Amino acid sequence: MSTTVNTRMPQTIDEADIPVWSHRPKVTPKKVKGPIRNLKWLVMAVLLGVYWGVPWLRFDRGPFAPDQAILIDLPGRKAYFLWFEIWPQEVYILTLLLIVAAIGLFAVTAMLGRVWCGYTCPQTVWTDLFMTVERWIEGDRAQRIKLDKAPLSLSKLGKRLAKHAAWLFIGMMTGGAWILYFNDAPTVVPQFVTGQAGFAVYATVGFLTFTTWLMAGVARENVCMYMCPYARFQSAMFDQDTLAVTYHTARGEKRGKHKAGESWEGRGHCIDCRQCVEVCPTGVDIREGLQMGCISCGLCVDACNSIMDKVGLPHGLIAYDTERNVELMAAGQPRKWNFFRLRTIGYLAVFGVAGLGVLYGLLARAPLDAAVIADRNPLYVRLSNGDLRNGFTVKVLNKTNSPQSVSIAITGLDGGEIVIPGHEGETAPVVEVAPDTVAAVRAFVKLPPADWKGEPIDFDFTVADPTRGLSVSVPTRFEGPSK
Repeated sequence: MSTTVNTRMPQTIDEADIPVWSHRPKVTPKKVKGPIRNLKWLVMAVLLGVYWGVPWLRFDRGPFAPDQAILIDLPGRKAYFLWFEIWPQEVYILTLLLIVAAIGLFAVTAMLGRVWCGYTCPQTVWTDLFMTVERWIEGDRAQRIKLDKAPLSLSKLGKRLAKHAAWLFIGMMTGGAWILYFNDAPTVVPQFVTGQAGFAVYATVGFLTFTTWLMAGVARENVCMYMCPYARFQSAMFDQDTLAVTYHTARGEKRGKHKAGESWEGRGHCIDCRQCVEVCPTGVDIREGLQMGCISCGLCVDACNSIMDKVGLPHGLIAYDTERNVELMAAGQPRKWNFFRLRTIGYLAVFGVAGLGVLYGLLARAPLDAAVIADRNPLYVRLSNGDLRNGFTVKVLNKTNSPQSVSIAITGLDGGEIVIPGHEGETAPVVEVAPDTVAAVRAFVKLPPADWKGEPIDFDFTVADPTRGLSVSVPTRFEGPSK
């Protein structure tokens, strides 16, 4: 009995031969037609219309407030959303809104997959718009690939310059619309055109013009593949019942070319035409399974269905479906849909609670508020008659769009007396507060020495608007010498 010994040494690879970085092939998506593509056109038109049109909507809040429906007034430190006005002290409302948006996104993702990415993400919408302009100027996929490979010529240079000029114009319009949310639109646009706008306005428009051109025109799918964190943690929200763009392997394999008249017996329905890959804006081959680069835009569904029409097969080789349904169909069982399950119900419950919190914060907000700041240097002053005096700054917030006459009094300080310069001798001085502003009122509180016990005394400032039935009490402390 003889044995053969393999004396060949295993092949080794020099680490120097392994590339550290490899250039990602350029993705050149092909134009596609179909119901999903039409839906994306509609969503894009609506979202862009909302983005560019909302700053021009007017909303009458009275003579003392801006009439722009949605306005973030940075100099005035307020944000206006139709009927609602958010002050810096109410930042918790914006925090709750962010929580609502995040939980809503999680719930939608758990049920419907990455529909946010595929239809409504700004990166997707603007990239789609940029690619549409690119097709108008340079042609469809085959023409663009041919143009990329062609040597530089006047024709190629002209098309490239026209494309980038159009992209920069869209970027400028994008940045120009953004500043309208922070300035009165009918006022800032003429100022911008005539060169009278501030430096911050021009700098913001310039920055957003560049970043829009960079992200939507140059980076494109690389933003989704390498920069967006959502693609990284989406898998934590997916399960067997999450809807996603799916290739039905049991039906499609074994794939291969097909000629008219040939039987489909013993082979899959995928003819390996690669149309699903050529229309994908991120260059994903959905036949390899769900991938991080897939944004669930569904364009591959339209492309595959058009091929199925040509070869006389039913739609659905690539479709929006769930992993559970793929397994059921492979086993010859009917589909089952389970959108509302423990995970999604939990998301929706948190979404509802946070949403109610936002609604309560908006509806229960008081139109009158106050804050008291005690003087710290010195803590107290002894007057010539022996009285102790503390100084305070009372900040009165009038959150209404009309002037308020408010009284300022003290409670809980026996023997104490409030003195407001210009209102001496009044027990509850009345001050005027302009609409939609914060008034800083200097107030002094005096206490006879007989009423001082040697320890700080807690008391309240009470700010009231009797005509509206509004009142707010702010606790503070009277300081004096220790005995």
